[in-house]
Amino acid sequence: MSQQVPEDFPRNVTPASLAGAHPKLAGRLIDGKFVVGLTEEERFERWDICEDLAQQLIGVARKEASKHPEHSRDVTLERVRRGIEGKRWTSAVETDWLMARLRCLLEW
Repeated sequence: MSQQVPEDFPRNVTPASLAGAHPKLAGRLIDGKFVVGLTEEERFERWDICEDLAQQLIGVARKEASKHPEHSRDVTLERVRRGIEGKRWTSAVETDWLMARLRCLLEW
């Protein structure tokens, strides 16, 4: 499962900010172990969602580009990005990865 997830896909998509004077790590107790960040299964699920979304957005970006030929590719991708951010489907680091993946898929 984890072999399919690209190495550049984010490992910790929601870093925690904990108040206090001493450094802290936000962890969860899973099967008797403290886990900080995503488990491999969770990371795979997040990547799978982002990869599926990138594939779906190819058509959206191309349609947006043909609808507004006066816009550069960067402007088109920024408009797509704002749409994704408005939906809040992905974290900020996932959105960064998703947009890089979309640019690669589009060969832009």
